[in-house]
Amino acid sequence: MPGLKLLQGRFCRLEPLNIERWGDELYQAYQSAEDDRDWTYLFWQRPQTRDDFQRYLQAQASSADRNTMVVIDRARGRAVGTCAFLRIDPANGVAELGTINWSPLMKRSALGSEAIFLMLRHLLDDLGYRRCEWKCDSLNLPSRQAAERFGFRYEGTFRQAVVVKGRTRDTDWLSIVDGEWPALRTAFDAWLSPDNIGDDGRQGRRLQAFQLG
Repeated sequence: MPGLKLLQGRFCRLEPLNIERWGDELYQAYQSAEDDRDWTYLFWQRPQTRDDFQRYLQAQASSADRNTMVVIDRARGRAVGTCAFLRIDPANGVAELGTINWSPLMKRSALGSEAIFLMLRHLLDDLGYRRCEWKCDSLNLPSRQAAERFGFRYEGTFRQAVVVKGRTRDTDWLSIVDGEWPALRTAFDAWLSPDNIGDDGRQGRRLQAFQLG
């Protein structure tokens, strides 16, 4: 079952959500944002108080359809974001990466991309799943572009799929399947190597350059 073990990377590690251990640091990380824009396309409003944030984390932890992971910045030793494995279907080898919520402390760094790589590698290599899904609001262009940058392929749009915060949402579906993963993994490995990204986090070549060969 994905999302139940520690995933170690060069810049970050992912740990299953432990509210008592990471709750305060996550609240501080999200509170560093100047406004609520990063919560626009999430199903939840941005929590305004620590008590509200506690309830938000408890909802994540108690949800039957997700295993939430905390992103730890290895350089700082601090929690800086969360992500989750959703709609986990072991019988068919399918799961979704979602509820991706990066704080400002992850911006302009390799942390977010490496976190996604760690999740993909765990799902498709360690557990042998056949398909990884990515879904986003059709208006959320940054999420769609990020998914395609990671190698997810667009499959279609589910029109009027859900209602979010009182607004009808069309949902874009994207995926990576197991046959595509070896080439994508090789590109990720080359992109994340010290030859391309120094200890300061600056990249020489973009991930897409390695995907193109």
